[in-house]
Amino acid sequence: MRTIYLAAGCFWGTQRYFDQFAGVLSTQTGYANGRTENPSYEDVKHRHSGHAETVRIDYDENLISLTKLLEYYFMVIDPFSVNKQGEDEGEQYRTGIYYADPQLLPEIQAVMSQKEAELGGQLAVEVLPLRQFFPAEEYHQKYLEKNPTGYCHIPPAMFRLAASAATASAATAAEKPL
Repeated sequence: MRTIYLAAGCFWGTQRYFDQFAGVLSTQTGYANGRTENPSYEDVKHRHSGHAETVRIDYDENLISLTKLLEYYFMVIDPFSVNKQGEDEGEQYRTGIYYADPQLLPEIQAVMSQKEAELGGQLAVEVLPLRQFFPAEEYHQKYLEKNPTGYCHIPPAMFRLAASAATASAATAAEKPL
């Protein structure tokens, strides 16, 4: 099992989005790389604690690679936007890839270089070691499952991406002659 921490704007949708992929073992919303210890949502949102809304992703690297997770990540963020994703604005909505295991850094850097070349510019996604991660309050965990009509900057179709890919893959396999 490996762990990566991704900040992609509001963590409600980010958590729901990553929960759909085979190989993702668990997710948890929380607050990363801020200036205070044990922040509350109010501290992060209104008291400028410096934390990013982040999702901890535990994954089985035999089933899904970090590169694939990061490819999915870039599908739901504006990588040039600073402190803003969708309608959410503020330091807590910045994008970031945070790692606790330095062995992940070369793979992260390779994906970042590829994306910068592909998109033609320097990205606003910070890549940093994880300084700290504090789990968000319980009501933020799996929020969009509990509140399906809740706001999210990620388009609803993206929550069905894994199912769509599986259906397309099965259809392609059925068309191939034996």
